[in-house]
Amino acid sequence: MASFDSPRLIADIGGTYARFALEVAQGEFTQIASLRCADHADFHATVSAYVATLPAGTQIQHAAVAIANPVEGDQVRMTNYHWQFSIEQMRQRLGLETLVVLNDFTALAMALPRLGPKDLRQVGGGNARKQNVIGLLGSGSGLGVSGLIPAGDGWISLGSEGGHTSFSPRDEREIAILRHAWKQYDHVSFERLLSGPGLELMHKALADHAGEKADNLSAPEITQRALDGTDKLCVDTLEVFCALLGTAAANLAVTLGALGGIYIGGSIVPRLGSYFDRSPFRDRFEDKGRFSRYLSDIPTFVITAEHATFIGASAILEAQLRTISSAPASAVLTQIRRARGELTPAELRVADHVLAHPRSVLNDPIAEIAKAAQVSQPTVIRFCRSLGCEGLSDFKLRLASSLTGTVPITHTQVTTDDSMLELGSKVLGNTASAILQVRSQLNREMINRAIETLLDAQRIDFYALGHYGVVAMDAQFKFLRFGLPSMAYTDPRLQMLAAGVLKPKDVVVVISASGRLPELLEVVEKAKSRGAAVIAITASQSPLAKRADVALIIDYPEDVTTHLPMVTRILHLLVIDILAVGVAMRRQVLDDDQLLVTSNGEGAVEAEADAAVDGDKARIGSPSAGASSSLAKLTSHSR
Repeated sequence: MASFDSPRLIADIGGTYARFALEVAQGEFTQIASLRCADHADFHATVSAYVATLPAGTQIQHAAVAIANPVEGDQVRMTNYHWQFSIEQMRQRLGLETLVVLNDFTALAMALPRLGPKDLRQVGGGNARKQNVIGLLGSGSGLGVSGLIPAGDGWISLGSEGGHTSFSPRDEREIAILRHAWKQYDHVSFERLLSGPGLELMHKALADHAGEKADNLSAPEITQRALDGTDKLCVDTLEVFCALLGTAAANLAVTLGALGGIYIGGSIVPRLGSYFDRSPFRDRFEDKGRFSRYLSDIPTFVITAEHATFIGASAILEAQLRTISSAPASAVLTQIRRARGELTPAELRVADHVLAHPRSVLNDPIAEIAKAAQVSQPTVIRFCRSLGCEGLSDFKLRLASSLTGTVPITHTQVTTDDSMLELGSKVLGNTASAILQVRSQLNREMINRAIETLLDAQRIDFYALGHYGVVAMDAQFKFLRFGLPSMAYTDPRLQMLAAGVLKPKDVVVVISASGRLPELLEVVEKAKSRGAAVIAITASQSPLAKRADVALIIDYPEDVTTHLPMVTRILHLLVIDILAVGVAMRRQVLDDDQLLVTSNGEGAVEAEADAAVDGDKARIGSPSAGASSSLAKLTSHSR
C-alpha cells in the first residue's frame, strides 16, 4: 500500500466528541484520538489541540472534516452544538491547501460501498439487490439520514435531513411519549426521540406514563441498565427506541425505494450488540400493512466497522484531490499563488482580492470584483486569461471546482406538514439543486454547434407536446425579438404539416423530456428528409437524442407523483435562455467590431469588447457586466 506524500487529517465532529486521525496511506489510519467538544472553545481550538499531540515536524496539507450538520456554502453552523465557522477562513488559519467539509452521514454513506462482510452484521432477512438505492440512518447526538444512488460505476450520496421528519406513534405507549414531548416541543421529529437526548426524554415520558418517579439518568446509563436487565423502566425505554428506529428505517426504505438495503450506523446501535438483533426493530421494520412483503425483502445491516466515517470522508477527499491532479488548471488558488511573480501590478491586486475572498468572487459580478480590487474591468478579464481561462465565467467555474470539488445533489421531499414558508424553501431548493446539476453537465461543444446552427437559420420551428408547449412558445417569443422567423407548434398534426414545407436552411428545435414520443420522432424524420437541421433538448441515450444533429442533454429524474414536469420545464426554459443569450452575444460581436473601428474611447469599449469575446467563446450563461445596453435590453425582454 503506497504512502501519501504527506499524511491527511480526517475528522468526525459530533455534538459531544470530535474524533481525529491521520491517514498515512489509503485506508490506513493512525494517531486516532477523541476529544470532548466541551473542553475546547471552538472548532479551530479543537483541531489545534489535536495537531499539537502529533509528532514534531508533521506536515498536513489536505484535510476532510465530517460534521454532524448540513453543509451548504462556506458558513457552517452546527445544529446540535454552538460551533460555527467559515470553511475558507478555517483552511487559511490551519495552513491547509485543501479543506473538505461535509455532512457526517454523507461521509458514512460514501463508506458503504467500501465495507466488507466483516464490517457489517445483518439483522433479519432479505437480500440486497446490486446497483440499487441504499438507505442509511443512525442515532447519536441526533438522527442522521442519508442514502446512495448508483450512477454509472460510482455512487451519488444524498444530502438529507430526514431525521427531522415528524414522529408517528404506533400504539398507546408511543402516544404517551408524544404527549410528553409536546410539553417541550411544538414539533416532535424522529430525531427528538431517536438520539441520546431522545433516550433521556423517553425514559422520563415512560415514567410519567407508569406513574413512577424516574431517576435522572444519562443516555449511556439508561442503555447499560437496559442491557443488564436491572431496571425495567430502562428496558422499556430501549425497547421503544429500537421499535421506533424500525419505523424510521421502514419509512426511509419505502421513500427511497432502497432495494439495496438499509444500513444502521451512529454511536448508539452498534454498541447494543446482539440485543439489537433480538429487539423489536426488525418486526417493526416489516410492519407496514400492504407493504409488509415489500419491506421483508429489503435487508437491514448494522455497521460494525470502527472507522467507517473516516473511510467515507477519505474517499471524498481522495476524489477531490484526484480531480485537481487530473485537471491542474482547476486548482485555481494554488495556480494564482504560483503565478504571482508573473502578474502585472494591477493583475496582482485582482489576485490578492481572489485569494482573500474566493467564495464571494464566485457570486460577484465583474463590476464589483473590479471595484474591490481597484482595477478596471478589462484588467479582471486579462487576469483570468493569464491563468489560461477564457474569461470570467470560465474562471468562476474553475474556482468553484477548486473550492468544492463537486456540487452536492439534493432533493427535499415536500410534505403536508410543511408551512408555506417551508414549502417555498423546499421547492426553490430542489429547483436550484437541479440547475446546478445540469450546469455541471453542459456540453460546451454541443452548445456552440446549436448556436452556430441557429445563427445560420432562415427559419426556426420549435416543436413540443403537452406540458412542454409553454417552452416552445417562450422560445418563439425570444427568437422573434431577434428578427428571426420563428414559430412554435404544439399540435402533432400541425407539426407534421409544418415539417412538410421545411427547406435545407431551416432549423427545427424539438423539446422533449423523454425523447421517446412517437409523434415527435416521426416529425423529426420528416424534417430531416426535407434537409432541415434538428436540435433536440432531451434526455441522453433517447431515440430523439440519437436522431438529432445537435443534442442538448437534460437528465433530471422528475418526481412523477406530482403528475406535472415542473423542474424539467424550468431546466428546458433555461436551455432556451442559454441559446438565446448565445445568439445575442454572437450577433453583438459583429456590432462591437464595428464600434471598435469607429470609436475613439478606450476603457468602456475595451470592457465591452472583452465581454463580447467571452461570450464568443461560449461562456454564455452569464453575460459580462461590460455588455452593451442593447444586449441588456434584449436579454431582459427574453426573461
